[in-house]
Amino acid sequence: MTLITSSAELAAFCDRMAAADYIAIDTEFMREHTFWPKLCLVQIAGLDEAAAIDPLAPGIDLEPLFTLVHNPKVLKVFHSARQDVEIFDHLTGRVPTPLFDTQVAAMVCGFGESVSYENLVGKLANARIDKSSRFTDWSHRPLTERQIDYALADVIHLRPAYEALRRQLTKSGREAWLAEEMAILCDPGTYRTEPDQAWLRLKPRNASAKFLAILREVAAWREREAQKRDIPRGRILKDEALLEIAAHTPRDIDGMARIRGMSRNMAEGWQGQGLIAAVERGLATPPDQAPKLAQRPPTPPGIAPLVELMRVLLKMKCEDEGVAQKLVAGSDDLEAIAMDDDAEVPALHGWRRELFGEDALALKRGGIALAVQGRRIRVVTL
Repeated sequence: MTLITSSAELAAFCDRMAAADYIAIDTEFMREHTFWPKLCLVQIAGLDEAAAIDPLAPGIDLEPLFTLVHNPKVLKVFHSARQDVEIFDHLTGRVPTPLFDTQVAAMVCGFGESVSYENLVGKLANARIDKSSRFTDWSHRPLTERQIDYALADVIHLRPAYEALRRQLTKSGREAWLAEEMAILCDPGTYRTEPDQAWLRLKPRNASAKFLAILREVAAWREREAQKRDIPRGRILKDEALLEIAAHTPRDIDGMARIRGMSRNMAEGWQGQGLIAAVERGLATPPDQAPKLAQRPPTPPGIAPLVELMRVLLKMKCEDEGVAQKLVAGSDDLEAIAMDDDAEVPALHGWRRELFGEDALALKRGGIALAVQGRRIRVVTL
């Protein structure tokens, strides 16, 4: 059991890890009571050693850790990296690079969609993971030996899993496929939501310009307050209340107090003041400057059967090539391709186009057909 709780230990460990070609890394965090994830533990495994780092240890300086995760010469290997990367992006203002996500790599290598760490290391490292501490309170101190052993297992077994996946990618020539996905994970925009875009999370159905202008303002106000106060959005106001405010446009304390989910005290306090001001900003927005809902064109007759044919083609191609369907195209992508040869969807770009997109267009144009041969679906050139 190796738990680092001092700045000197951390600096020495990170110096040793900086000489590695790659490190396996994972985090444990809590988010139930905060807007930003609270980092509670960082686990790192190098070639010869692994350690858990306690970021909550009194007086510990995490700068050596941040220097390591941003070292361009050291590959950082995560499993399902998005939330871990978000933490480092928030703490440092930068995305750790370069990255390798074993969950995405497993999808490229045919292990199915969103394969769990437990299943992946079971197949690739012949390891069994004890998940009994999965729901532990990682912010509570002191940590037990069992907690630390559990946490370290998440990086110790990640190394052989990574090496096996890297060999498969090299053998199949799909390293460029993974590189496209890692570019998305390395994009800071992946982890940052502008307050003015927060209304999109609410998935409104009302297309009224006034409704959407007010919704944008009240959702942006809540987003800024949640970030500033570091509390969950719902602790400030529930989504349903924001939608009701946009629909009923309360402009004073009495009107705000009638909104479901708003108490009189809230309406008279800072929440009510901020929301009333946001409603006024929304009402002052010219209709041509209000946000708009993305309008999906009506589906022409005959498109639905074509989409189903494309779905069969997608399944066949992905099974033949050993890649997860989810990584290639979704239902919306198939419908977009069925309606537009130049649809702006990932399936018509890069390796996805080579794997599926070209044949999808050929199927649509009548250049190929699908036939059953034995118990398998085959592509027939017409």
